[in-house]
Amino acid sequence: QVQLVESGGGSVQVGDSLRLSCVISTRAFSEYAVGWFRRAPGKERDFVAAITWSGSTTYYADSVKGRFTISRDNTKNTVYLQMNSLKPDDTAVYYCAIGPPATDASEYDYWGQGAQVTVSS
Repeated sequence: QVQLVESGGGSVQVGDSLRLSCVISTRAFSEYAVGWFRRAPGKERDFVAAITWSGSTTYYADSVKGRFTISRDNTKNTVYLQMNSLKPDDTAVYYCAIGPPATDASEYDYWGQGAQVTVSS
């Protein structure tokens, strides 16, 4: 059984930083790409970032490029999303997911329960 557990969310001020973690319980962790998505209140779920199984290739939404960094530690079955210079528009529930490297949420097979990030001005 595959489980994904996000942590590290919280309430911060504009310009602050947060680091989300996603611990994935699967023996095949190193075979999967991992993506981060977010859903803001009243909006669709949007792609944020993704990383290939080796960590050699990363993908970012234009809205977070230069501010967010995705990374992974295959020895810890963990993927991170470092979020800097946070803005109110970054307020959302953030989800990690595993599957092929893609920006389309429908391509991902397993999802975590989500972590709330709230950015106040």
